[in-house]
Order: sequence, then C-alpha cells, then structure tokens
Amino acid sequence: MLEYDFILNFNLPDTQVNVCNYLETLATEGCDDALIGIGKKGRIALNFIRKSPSATEAVYSAIRDVKRAIPQAVLTEVSPDFVSLTDVAKLLGCTRQNIRNLMSKDELKSPKPIYGGTPSIWHLSDILNWLYEEKNYRNRIEPNLLELSKVNKDFNIAREWETVDSEQKQKMIDFFSQISA
Repeated sequence: MLEYDFILNFNLPDTQVNVCNYLETLATEGCDDALIGIGKKGRIALNFIRKSPSATEAVYSAIRDVKRAIPQAVLTEVSPDFVSLTDVAKLLGCTRQNIRNLMSKDELKSPKPIYGGTPSIWHLSDILNWLYEEKNYRNRIEPNLLELSKVNKDFNIAREWETVDSEQKQKMIDFFSQISA
C-alpha cells in the first residue's frame, strides 16, 4: 500500500457550533489519520496521510469518513490541486525560477494556467504530467503524487460541474460535442 498526503476542506453546516465538538466523532469514524485544522469559523480542513492501494480509494474513503462524522459538511476543495509555480518548486525541491524557465522555453507545449493573474494558478497534475513526460523529471516526481494530483483535479472539476445549472450543462455538452467534431 502507498501513502497519500492530501487535504480535504469542508464548510460546516452550522457556523455557531464549536468545531471541537466534531473531533471525537471524526476520530471514531476513521479520520484518525488526519491532522485537523479548525482555524476558520465554519470551516474545517483535514490533512490526511492515508495508506491505500490507490489515490482514488484514499481520497474517496477519507471523504466518506468525514461525511459519516459530519453528514451536513460540504466539501469545498481537495488538494493538492490548485498551485502556483512557487508551490510546484517546493514540491519538487527546486526554485520557482527553474520551473518558470522550463515553461518559458517550451511555451507551446507547457500547460496553460487556469488563472492567469498574479500569481498564475495551474492544476498540479497538468504541470507534473508535463514535467514527467516532456522534461524527464521522472526521478523528481513521486508516482503517488502524480496519481493523487490527477484524482484531486478530477474531483474538484466534478464537484464544480455539479453546481452548473442542469439546462446549462446540456447546452454546454451539446456545444462542446459540436466544436470537437
């Protein structure tokens, strides 16, 4: 079994409830492998280090455990996913400038940010896959991080997709099928 290190962020159902009331329930429902952050009122973050046969099973089982403990909690983000170049550099043990130079030298093939502001933001899996496949960073990227980043990206996109109006969803599906043909 591999070890997966990830964070689940949730909004809590009642911002007036003391978050400490949930701590024992979280532990008994299987979240004893998580550090629990309760710094923001009405929110909770759980940093899991979970052993599992796959990243998918690690993330899904952790979400199920939290939802058993706090059924009304609303998942807001699975990370690592949204990253700046500084975040990527820290994960890989190199400088931000190193990553920036790699991307600048290969602008046509390098991943495009999902937010082009200051700082720009990418999906971690897009950058890691590009570095792994195109820049021969295989020895610097742990396979379980590569797998986890893809699971987290897919999960966050799917979670956001659920917030799109159903009529609008169908229009988008039809539109994308037309322009992809």
